Amino acid sequence: MPRMTRPALFALPLLLALGGCISLGGKPPESLLTLSPQTSAPVGAGAGSAANERVIAILAIDTPAKLDVLRVPVAVSDTELAYLQEAYWVEKPARLFRRLIGETIRARGNALVIDSENTAILATQTLRGTLIDMGYDAPTASVVVRFDAVKIADGGALASRRFEARESGVAAEPRAVGAALNVAANKVAAEVAEWVAGG
Repeated sequence: MPRMTRPALFALPLLLALGGCISLGGKPPESLLTLSPQTSAPVGAGAGSAANERVIAILAIDTPAKLDVLRVPVAVSDTELAYLQEAYWVEKPARLFRRLIGETIRARGNALVIDSENTAILATQTLRGTLIDMGYDAPTASVVVRFDAVKIADGGALASRRFEARESGVAAEPRAVGAALNVAANKVAAEVAEWVAGG
């Protein structure tokens, strides 16, 4: 067996490391899904931080394991779960949904919205919750977005509420499901924004 030279020995760990960066699997998806707000704050618009200004912090949103991935879950039955083929989020659903809620509240123009954990201490009100579902229901050919929200006022008063939106008659293919999930997520975000505005 031939002996390896010193340069070859140094090159071996580098080749092994590169092997983890090279995907020999299937081709990458042609497009990625995301959520886009139906209402946005106009360019240049903003809220100040006056003493009487509401400051709303949107905290990190929790998810069950099925949503802690870049795939779109499909409920095949009450006890069986799959993932929609060739459908991938650009980033995890909880982060997309958090930004959607923040932009929807910001577009109302009556509060300063922050979504950094480091500045949450400045908030007069906080919003957090769990994104329970954001996927496709195969038996009903529909998409569902379900969110359990918790808001805490400056004085410590706590309230919770479940929000849900569905879009039916959706074909089980990435583009149709992505568009329908965007509509449903925006409906939930608008209802959350209205609920938060109530104090």
